[in-house]
Amino acid sequence: MGKALEQAAQGLGHTRPNPPVGCVIVKNNNIIAEGYHAFAGAPHAEASALSKLPTEEYVGSTLYVTLEPCSTTGRTPPCTEAILKAKPSRVVIAALDPNPKHAGKAIAILEAAGIEVSTGILEQEATAQLAPFFKWITTHRPFLTLKMAQSLDGAIADHAGQSKWITSHEARKDVRMLRARADAVLVGCNTACEDNPSLLRDNENGLNQPGYRIILDSCGRVPATAKCFTDGFANLTIYATSEHCPEEHRSKIAATGAAVWILPTEFPFSKQARPTLSLHALLAKAGELGLLHILCEGGSELASSLLNAKLVDELIIYIAPKILGATQKHTFGSIPFDLPTAPRFKICSTEQIGSDIKLILKPNDLI
Repeated sequence: MGKALEQAAQGLGHTRPNPPVGCVIVKNNNIIAEGYHAFAGAPHAEASALSKLPTEEYVGSTLYVTLEPCSTTGRTPPCTEAILKAKPSRVVIAALDPNPKHAGKAIAILEAAGIEVSTGILEQEATAQLAPFFKWITTHRPFLTLKMAQSLDGAIADHAGQSKWITSHEARKDVRMLRARADAVLVGCNTACEDNPSLLRDNENGLNQPGYRIILDSCGRVPATAKCFTDGFANLTIYATSEHCPEEHRSKIAATGAAVWILPTEFPFSKQARPTLSLHALLAKAGELGLLHILCEGGSELASSLLNAKLVDELIIYIAPKILGATQKHTFGSIPFDLPTAPRFKICSTEQIGSDIKLILKPNDLI
């Protein structure tokens, strides 16, 4: 099953709106076939693995799959049908499918055909890998990872506003891997204006499911000349704005080939004149597009707003062994939180990346 999870990982960030699934088939204690779901419309993991050898070679084998096989016809035939034709003696499933169309049905079909079914093998690992799909299928909203890079004293820039680079080359390389596994990268207008980032994955041209860039800009501050509109991949850019943005500016953005989303606004917590876009509306619309996983690489204002709205499913912080001292550029310095009700997280893992420490945290409202 560990090998099946490794297979599934190859599809992360490319399968929307389908889940990334891996499959390994064993016979006589040897792996005879492997497969994974590469992108929507491609064969599912089970079908991919079963296509590697003649059907009769799978008789009496054990099929390991990270998610319960589908039992209905979509873009491809049901995987239960392919499994029944192959006649394995046993099917081992890591996690059950939360999709009501499939939940538990594959098990009943396979067992009715005399195939032994085992479940729950490396279920925790599979559930973690499938968390974005599970979130989307049950709430119709994408899983949101918030990534921040900071100094030891919690600063994202020095007193002069310099932020390149707080963390090491190794940490930045690790972030590019995070980006490759997400369906979209999200930033606010401050980051888009100040850094003018591309936000593309590495080797974007070679991917079946390229990643989107989402730019939040309620009033039209990001120019149509920004890199995300002029780098040749404007069709991958979603410009989320509001009625407060001049129609002329919206038209200029649309002319680049970017998608323009008009979202409702919410009055900002500090009663500033500049309105803020509804983050709930943004995630709902992203869910309608079939995005499973969004990685936020925004600054303090957007990060604080996402925490305040309780929309963060996973928090990843890279901490560099540097002290920046007096500064107003704090990681979550845009919204004051009271100690009794402050956002709380549990540390799931720590890892040294280059000279930096990477923390992965999950919300823990029970603390």
